[in-house]
Amino acid sequence: MATVDIKDARAMDDGRLKDELVKLKKEQFNLRFQQATGQLEKSSRIREVRRAIARVQTALREKSPKAKV
Repeated sequence: MATVDIKDARAMDDGRLKDELVKLKKEQFNLRFQQATGQLEKSSRIREVRRAIARVQTALREKSPKAKV
């Protein structure tokens, strides 16, 4: 699964960003579950997903009307 680049995130519309955020949060949950059960093979993926979530949230925040102060 590829991570979201900030340029790509800024180009997406709000609906697609929200869908991507939901998908990333589900993946993060699954990775945490795998880690807890000792089945996680690539522990660096947790960090990648966490940062991708932050990128998507940043893009959503930039698009919100309150950010245009």
